[in-house]
Amino acid sequence: MNMREREIKIAKKAKWLVPGLKVKRWIILYVLGTLIMTLGLLIICGFRPIYYMMRFISHVATVIPTSWIALSMVFFGLGLLLLSMGKANSSLMNARMYDNEDLLESLYRRRKLNNGPKIVAIGGGTGLSMLLRGIKNITNNITAVVTVGDDGGSSGRLRSELGVLPPGDIRNCIAALADDDDLVTKLFQYRFKNGEGLEGHSFGNLFLTALCAITGDMVRAVKESSNVLSIRGVVLPSTLDDMKLVAEMEDGRTIYGESNIPEAKGRVKRLYTDPQKCKALPEVLKAINDADLIILGPGSLYTSVIPNLLVEEISKAVVNANAKKIYVCNIMTQPGETDGYSVSDHIKALFLHAGSNKIIDTVIMNDFIPQNLAEKYIQAGSFPVVVDEENIANLGVELFTKRLVEANKEGFVRHSSNRVARAINYWYKTTQHGKTAKKKELV
Repeated sequence: MNMREREIKIAKKAKWLVPGLKVKRWIILYVLGTLIMTLGLLIICGFRPIYYMMRFISHVATVIPTSWIALSMVFFGLGLLLLSMGKANSSLMNARMYDNEDLLESLYRRRKLNNGPKIVAIGGGTGLSMLLRGIKNITNNITAVVTVGDDGGSSGRLRSELGVLPPGDIRNCIAALADDDDLVTKLFQYRFKNGEGLEGHSFGNLFLTALCAITGDMVRAVKESSNVLSIRGVVLPSTLDDMKLVAEMEDGRTIYGESNIPEAKGRVKRLYTDPQKCKALPEVLKAINDADLIILGPGSLYTSVIPNLLVEEISKAVVNANAKKIYVCNIMTQPGETDGYSVSDHIKALFLHAGSNKIIDTVIMNDFIPQNLAEKYIQAGSFPVVVDEENIANLGVELFTKRLVEANKEGFVRHSSNRVARAINYWYKTTQHGKTAKKKELV
């Protein structure tokens, strides 16, 4: 073995000295318990000089016989030994193992993630689940607040037929926070392709619906599902009320139902809910109040992000929160929902429906569009969202730009979960130290 290999081995062993792994303390306790138990046994057997030392102590404490002291030490040491073994074993068993990762690295990862910032991510649809897949690599302290206005597809069918909250977005968030290669996660996301009554439904939606019927509560159903998949963080619906979305269009029409809003082909003037006064979950409000960072978006502006803010208690909690607040703006306009919208238009819509311009501090925007932009965007009437810096500044919102998309030959423009998470984490850390986030590409 050469010197370099020895240095590497020593460095790896030194990692066990890193504080917070929650293993060293139990090993030390194990050693202490073993010593005390051994000392007690030596006294019983009459070994010297320990025997005479303890005789001296017994003369000092004449009230308690030596044999009692010795037996107490044996049982006390045994108790410490068993406690340390249990705790050390618990720490090791709870460590998540990843490909090409040893136990020590797994323990260090868990310690780092457990000490990460408390993040509340608010949204719905594919945008929120995309974000969570990246954020879970930064912290375990995640609360995903999910809209329950969905009335289309499998979720809409279950909602109308069984009267449950739409489980689709909740299911996607649970799966996003689980280990992607886990068989149970794949099962949770499996969608039936045929079968009378089953076609179009996902297993996760049916599973959540069944659990809701058993427990009588969607929140409990979500918690039990989260336990099955061992997710990092918590997923919560924004409200347990049967919330339906209603859009008042600029041309005077009123559109009922989330799935019908994009199909209306017009500009939304105002969005509201039926019933109008939906009650937020106490757990959601507590998470927002305790958060270090609150993230809105990305996702459909009027059917994924804003519906959460229509729950008045949630929007007020976000406005009053001491956390850093950032909005991840969409890269492309969404036909039938945000046609012709600039970044400032997205922000104005958030301000309007939250009833405050304190709902966000910063907007993060992608600064890279592929030259070979896919033809399907133009055919659908979807174009890159214009970054109108002056209007954004006039709204009192900081603009932070980074490349948030993955390169691809097809010219598709989609958020990269890792790029978005790293960019947000970079911005958060720099603002934590009172600095302005610089526009430099993350490696």
